Amino acid sequence: MFKKISVKVAVFVNLILLLIIVAGASFIIYQQDKSLEEQYLSRGKSLSIFGAKAVSRIMEEAIDNGVFTVAEAFDVDYVPISNLDPPKYHTKYDFYTDKAILTLIDEFLKDKDILYATAMDVNGYIPTHNMRYQQPLTGDKEKDTVGNRTKRIFTDPIGSKASKNEEEGFLQVYKRDTGETTWDIASPIYVKGKLWGNFRVGIAQDTLKSAKRGLMIHLAVIMLAILLLATLLVLLIVRFMLKPLTEFTRVASQMADGMVEQKIVAKSNDELGELADVLERMRISMKAAMDRLSKK
Repeated sequence: MFKKISVKVAVFVNLILLLIIVAGASFIIYQQDKSLEEQYLSRGKSLSIFGAKAVSRIMEEAIDNGVFTVAEAFDVDYVPISNLDPPKYHTKYDFYTDKAILTLIDEFLKDKDILYATAMDVNGYIPTHNMRYQQPLTGDKEKDTVGNRTKRIFTDPIGSKASKNEEEGFLQVYKRDTGETTWDIASPIYVKGKLWGNFRVGIAQDTLKSAKRGLMIHLAVIMLAILLLATLLVLLIVRFMLKPLTEFTRVASQMADGMVEQKIVAKSNDELGELADVLERMRISMKAAMDRLSKK
């Protein structure tokens, strides 16, 4: 197969094309990776800001309506709930957040990329968590740590920084005690002009990795299809362009066998046309020489 010049040219051209495609695909994947990550984080920041403002409004409306006082909204006298492990606590306002913000924070989890979305006070206390994390207590610490995370105080370094944060869209990488690694994005919640805590949104990094993997597979399939199509087209084009060369080879072979009657006509002005002219002159010379020899 590789004795044919058309195949050699096609293989050479497509090897170069493959290198170009790989380089181009690598650049596209790098750019798309960055763009995808920026989109995820930008969405997380927007959601955390929206959540913070929504919780702030709910708390202030409760104060204005006499549900609880400003002092009670900032209650830090955490009352232990039985002898639970991990420990859980009540405050003077959590009865209200259980009703007023639960529907709100659960809306965030309709986005499959959002792992959690909840409000935390300045000490890391979460009065109300998503329903996903309010599963019935089992008494099994390992199961309850994963399934029931409401009314806990989170004092880990990431949680502590997030709870006291005053920057919108504050980003951290958070290794949860459930094993997941997330991007934790926090925005401050102000109640009556004072920092109450933060609204935290968690985006699972595995979700982004899965999206990136899907993107890479999608691009790889497209690039492979382009390469296969290009290989076929290059081979067909090269064969078409070199078709006269095949004919010249046949005529030259006939001339070598003494058959010099068939005229060789140039059909192009390129190198193949020049080759045709050369072969035609050679044919004429050979025919003349053979005619002279036959007359002797």
